[in-house]
Amino acid sequence: MRVLHTEASNGFGGQEIRILREAIGMRERGHEVVIAVQKGGKLVDAARSEGFEVYELHFRQKHALKDLCDLKKIIRQHDIELINTHSSWDAWIGGMAARLFGVKVLRTRHLSTAIRPGLNSRALYGWLADRVVTTCEETAQVIRRQAKRSESDCYSVATGIDLEQMDRYSNATGDFRAQHGLDDTHIVVGTACVFRSWKGVETLIRAAKLLEHHQHLRLLLVGDGPAMQWYQDICEELHIQDRVVFTGYLKDPLPAIAAMDVFALLSTANEGVSQAVLQAAALSKPLVTTRTGGLDEVCLEAQTGFLCPVGDQRKVAECLEKLVEDPILRLSMGQAARILVEKRFTMKATLDRMEQTYQALV
Repeated sequence: MRVLHTEASNGFGGQEIRILREAIGMRERGHEVVIAVQKGGKLVDAARSEGFEVYELHFRQKHALKDLCDLKKIIRQHDIELINTHSSWDAWIGGMAARLFGVKVLRTRHLSTAIRPGLNSRALYGWLADRVVTTCEETAQVIRRQAKRSESDCYSVATGIDLEQMDRYSNATGDFRAQHGLDDTHIVVGTACVFRSWKGVETLIRAAKLLEHHQHLRLLLVGDGPAMQWYQDICEELHIQDRVVFTGYLKDPLPAIAAMDVFALLSTANEGVSQAVLQAAALSKPLVTTRTGGLDEVCLEAQTGFLCPVGDQRKVAECLEKLVEDPILRLSMGQAARILVEKRFTMKATLDRMEQTYQALV
């Protein structure tokens, strides 16, 4: 099968990583994959370093005709059978190219943000898509309702985890803890994300303040982003800065996640099935999350962790305290989280489902 991925985003986060990992997996299964990315996008170099042929397009409305002509050349040159679109503008132009030049189109929706009703949803997820895949069931339900799609041609395929990669980190916690002033007496509650206001980090910090009577509790905040200074200021205002470790950006956050005893992600919006939550679950960490997006597909209440209302720092503190005080509960929930990933969220399962989707379309 010959597949073209289009991506109008210029960043390199979970969405772009999913595209690249899926492309690698499909190539290993014998399919030809080429990629068209916005000029200067960070996926360009990452994909080329993996040996893919990558085309740089404008993916801007004022360059629509040029992009359409470029897509026609790519489709003809590689005899493309399927276009997989990933962001808004490339979904418009990629979908039109597919319709004009007689190839199938799959729309992958990565975010759980609201989709504008009306023409936008009917076009991008209806007329310009032969099938729609999302990364969490909540988003699939919204699209099915707004774009009048059936469950058979609009469904969720979560981004899976490479368990062999996770297992390489499962016992590599001592060095990381030592480097950051954490020892075996500490119970480490942590998160890993881009620090944005909707990631719920402030709620986690304020919950930690409510638990300051637990002298051995430490908060490990992995990442950076626009809200980082704000979070550091809050810690100082609450006088808990000595109990909070900010790592800054880590190219590889897995040693940090492996060093945690509990993983929390308290997002208020925009989540699919979070890769960080899946990584923590694969590393046998009990979870504390909200029900935002697809988080509750991995954090199963009282099984793999606890679910808290958005912004409810007292409920978060209550759930964390149960885990901090009970090592047996931490162990059992962590083991259940790992088993869930093994059953439902492996990269092999993702590739199997996507390959079935490709084959059904072509």
